[in-house]
This record gives sequence, C-alpha cells and structure tokens, in this order.
Amino acid sequence: MGSGKNSGARILVVDDEAGMRDFLSILLQREGHRVVAAANGKEALRLAREGRFDLVISDIRMPQLDGVGLLGGLREADREVLVILITAFASASSTIEAMKQGAFDYITKPFKVEEIKGVVIRALEAQRVRAAAVAAPVAAPGEAAPAIEGLIGRSPKMVEVYKVISKVANVAGTVLITGESGTGKELVARTLHRHSDRGAKPFMAINCGAIPEQLLESELFGHVKGAFTGAVANKAGLFEVAHGSTLLLDEVGEMSLPLQVKLLRVLQDRLFRRVGGTEDIGVDVRVIAATNKHLPDLIKKGAFREDLFYRLNVIPIHLPSLRERPEDIPLLLESFVTRFCQQNRRPAKPVSEEAMVYLIRYPWPGNVRELENALERALALEQSEVLTAASLPDEIRAWQPTEATPAVALAPPAIPPEGLNLEDVVSQVERKLLLEALEKAGGVQTKAAQILGINFRSFRYRLKKYGLERPRGASARVERAAGEA
Repeated sequence: MGSGKNSGARILVVDDEAGMRDFLSILLQREGHRVVAAANGKEALRLAREGRFDLVISDIRMPQLDGVGLLGGLREADREVLVILITAFASASSTIEAMKQGAFDYITKPFKVEEIKGVVIRALEAQRVRAAAVAAPVAAPGEAAPAIEGLIGRSPKMVEVYKVISKVANVAGTVLITGESGTGKELVARTLHRHSDRGAKPFMAINCGAIPEQLLESELFGHVKGAFTGAVANKAGLFEVAHGSTLLLDEVGEMSLPLQVKLLRVLQDRLFRRVGGTEDIGVDVRVIAATNKHLPDLIKKGAFREDLFYRLNVIPIHLPSLRERPEDIPLLLESFVTRFCQQNRRPAKPVSEEAMVYLIRYPWPGNVRELENALERALALEQSEVLTAASLPDEIRAWQPTEATPAVALAPPAIPPEGLNLEDVVSQVERKLLLEALEKAGGVQTKAAQILGINFRSFRYRLKKYGLERPRGASARVERAAGEA
C-alpha cells in the first residue's frame, strides 16, 4: 500500500483508547500516509473543519460524540469524505444505520492488520475514481433508524450479512438468499425490503414448495376467467399485486421446470401472462429468492435451470447456521426470553449457568427457529424464577458431541453495559470444563487430560489452581465443587 497509487493520503484516526490510536497511526504511517489522531469525536470534528482529510477511521463507541454522530457531522461539512467505523459491539441496527449514514465500511474488533489495510486501499481507490459506493442516502435530521426485528447477532459472519444488506437494499438487482432451514432467510428479505425505496409498499412472499404446481402458477401470475375449472373470475397474481414492491420466492428450488421458464421470462423481460391469458403484462417487482438447497447440485441433476440460477444469483447473501455462530446464542436468548415473558405477562427469567451450557453446546440442526421453539416451551414449563436446565427439551440435555462433531466453545453472555471481569469469566469456563472432563473420565485424571487435549502436568496444575487436586471419586468431586460455586 505504501508504494501504490493511494500512498500519501491524509488520514484522521479517532479513538478514545490511546493504544488503538497509536497502533493505527503507526500502521498507516508505515504505509506512507500522513496521520492525524484525535481522542474523541468533538476533537475530530474540529480537526476536520480546519483541514480536509482523505479518509477518517473512527471507533463507533466514544463518550460525548460517538462514531455515527461524528460521521453525520463530517458528512455535513464534506459530502465526499470517506469514513470507516470500527467497533467491538456490532449489531444489525448499528451496522445498517452506519452504512445508511454514509460509512464506507464497518469493521469489528478484533481485526487483522491485512483487513484494515485492505479496507483503506478500497476506500482510497473509491475516492480516486469517485465511485458511488461511498454512501446510501442520509437519513433526515433526527430521524431514527428503522427497527430490524428478528435479526440478532454480533458475530463476524452476521456483521457481514448486515453490511451486504445495507449496501444492496436500494439496488434493483435480484437477491438470492441461501442458508439452512431456520436461519432467518425471510427476515433478511423483509429487512432488504424495509430499507429500500419500496419499503412503503406491502412486502409479498410465497413458499414455492408448499403449493401444488398449477395453483402456484396461478398464485404467481394470476389467471383469466375460465382458464381452468373453478376459475370463475379474473384474478391478479402476486407479480401483479407486488408491482412497485418486493416479492420473496421462498424455497425457489422446489419450483417445477415449466414454472422456472416462466419465472425466467419475468426476470429477463419484466413481462408475464396470466394463466389462460393472451395479453402481456409489464411489471416492476424486485424479486428476492431464498432456498435451503444447493442449487448448483440441482442444476447437475437437471432439476433447476442454470440460466435461471444466474438470473437469481445477481446478489448472493448466505446466512450462517447457528452452530457457526454460537457466540450469538446469549443475545438470541435474551431477546427471546424478553419477548416471551412480555407476551405472557410474566417477569423476565434469567437463564441459569447450567442451562446456558446446554444451549450453547447443542448444534441446533433447526437453527434459530429451533432455539426459539425450544425456549418458548422451556419458559412455559418453568415454575421457578430462573430458567433451569430441567425445563429444556430432553434432546438438548442428552446431546453429547461425538468425535466427528467438534465441541462448541463455551461463550459467556454478552458483555453487560457495566463491563465484566474477563479473568473471572475465563476461570469459570475453565473450571467447568475441568469438572466435566473428570466426570466423563470417571475420575481418572490422565483420561480427563486427554479429553481436554492437554498433558497430565498441565491438567494437575489446573486442578490445584481451582482447589480440585484431592478428589475422592468423580461424583463426590463434582458435588463438592458445585456446592462451593
């Protein structure tokens, strides 16, 4: 980057942590850039008014004036300024709001050096060619960002999804959302619609796998009177009704080949005919398709048209499974518990530590939908003030990882506003894993060490560290430790 055509840029680094300011300043200076640092948003605004910067890199969480507020102030003074926001607290609403306000990109901590270098290169290149990728329309002053119900997660994979949504919501291209059943594909489609210029109109959706072929054709394209038995009047289909809006074709991989041909024509020519009709009808609909199947495999089997796949896959969005983002489970639990308890007019129940362990280690084949259903059932059965493991479904409590199924790392709940003691949290997790390994090994310490993948000396050191070095049988040790916790 230092020797490239983007070297020598004037960059403003904004962070209330001196260590991060120094790190970014040194990194960028080594790449040949001229760096000015600010300790807060107000100082950054003052510096930006005194002289123009090619790029601003700012933390999003700062006292007095946060990164999003700084972004708004910077863009009021200079609509062309590029801003990269960095945060350890990514969420769907904050990411999309930042991108709506005109942030060039959004990076979550911890990040790799090459990642920040790459984003800086892209930003400066975008500035050089004055690309339109800099910003979406700025919200009106004082206007709050629309709520994004259902999309929950701060994991890197979910943040990437939010960033794609924010960049393509107002783009006319067709979107193909892929992911396992229960990952929230319809929620993403609704979010895309809500943040687009079509958002004021009703969102339309249809499940292509739940309706017989003849009826599905009529639902999509409508029919004329007498087209088939029971067609006693003309009927408009979803494409006609969704004119000027968004239509989700859920489980598009279930659509028959003859219907795929008709769908392809709509996507290519923006024209269709009602069933039994002879008149072409023009339509302006943004199509979003979703599937839990691997369409390239269906293409090889002759069950899906390759040309239709490329028409649908203009903007791909892949949703990760829940087992790929276990760190989001505490956030989902908090949201679901609050919602279910409010719906049933009950006080919110905290999730016990034991229940949290079961919920995080379970692989969730049904993804977020399965988690939501399991939690609703558990809360309905729970009689105490805390959600205990006893109320969880049997399959969750009984599940054990196999050699082919890597154990999911235990993750603490989301960091509370007042912060937490990292050493205490790590100690709790380590102690719990030691006890679990001892229990599985029947008290045989050498076997327990093997289960945890550490040598015997290291295992004994950890036992001593947590006061577990003189066991009297595995179960007695577990009971004693549990009583002391």
